Amino acid sequence: MRTMKIGIVGCGSISGIYLKNLTYRYKEVEIIGVCDLIRERAEKAVEEYKIPKLYEDMYELFADPDVDIVLNLTRPYEHFGVTSEALKAGKHVYSEKPLGATLEEGRELIALAKEKNLLIGGAPDTFMGAGIQTCRKLMDDGYIGTPVGASAFMVCHGHETWHPDPEFYYKFGGGPMMDMGPYYLTALVNLLGAVASISGMTKSTFSQRTITSEPHYGEIVDVDVPTYITGMMQFACGAIGTIFTTFDVYKAEMPWIEIYGSQGTLSVPDPNGFGGPVRLYRPEEGRFYDIPLTFGYADNSRGMGLADMAKAIQTGRNFRASSDITFHVLEIMTGFQRSQEQGRHIALESRPSRPAPMLRHELEGIFEV
Repeated sequence: MRTMKIGIVGCGSISGIYLKNLTYRYKEVEIIGVCDLIRERAEKAVEEYKIPKLYEDMYELFADPDVDIVLNLTRPYEHFGVTSEALKAGKHVYSEKPLGATLEEGRELIALAKEKNLLIGGAPDTFMGAGIQTCRKLMDDGYIGTPVGASAFMVCHGHETWHPDPEFYYKFGGGPMMDMGPYYLTALVNLLGAVASISGMTKSTFSQRTITSEPHYGEIVDVDVPTYITGMMQFACGAIGTIFTTFDVYKAEMPWIEIYGSQGTLSVPDPNGFGGPVRLYRPEEGRFYDIPLTFGYADNSRGMGLADMAKAIQTGRNFRASSDITFHVLEIMTGFQRSQEQGRHIALESRPSRPAPMLRHELEGIFEV
């Protein structure tokens, strides 16, 4: 089986771990070329990872017949434009999160992919790692009984104190829900299944942010998106969930995710990572205790979803980080704002199945047929 050839659009901050893992870890894919609006970034990637091709722009990349899959690592508000042009050029696409900046963008991309008979995959793929897959196994094996509810918390004071280019987090397509919500919601959908309806309340506490990181130290950013979002979710399985994401709060002592069942409680690790800790409460024990991770890929394994998608393209099977999931997550995230604006519960249109659990392969970096 030949390796699938990957062309990368965007060589910014997130690209480093993709370049590393797709070059050295995942055996059935190969980076064939890269491009970036800042040419020096692409040149650095080509030199460091011995990539064969440096494209002048994304259109040259899309026109290359050797490219099988386009990896879209651009900023969130650019995802739609890059993905749609790649699909029009006949390429499969795997995109960083979110799928699009609006629900309408997501719908248009799904329709275009279907028209072209192409696949869209997308981040996050952290749910495929050891931590959440161990949780999935515990739930599937009945360790907490029937799911009753869930809670998820992503609390921080924004990215302007450390990120080298934080402005886009406060612009169209940004904010804590669109930025970090995909990790939490994808994990919840993997564990509990699809969400049937939602309601939300949102606000922006601070109208401006002052950047204190280099190279934009001292610059003022106008906040154009909600930065304090609370959402309620009715899962199709009957469980009720709460999610809270904010860039307005300095610190909290809340769990990342907890799943509450009729026979116990499961403490789920940070969904922005691939590992643990996983902690289980059972009434007969009367305490939380640590559960060993029962799957591989506990370190930063970004690119798993793309490698799994590449295998699926070649074999015809389904893949886990599919547009069924990324669109559903986009519908949930944008639905919280629609609920706020309309003052009502929002019934969701999409209803994906839970992604298949991970299966072990004796060779790391190769996924099952």
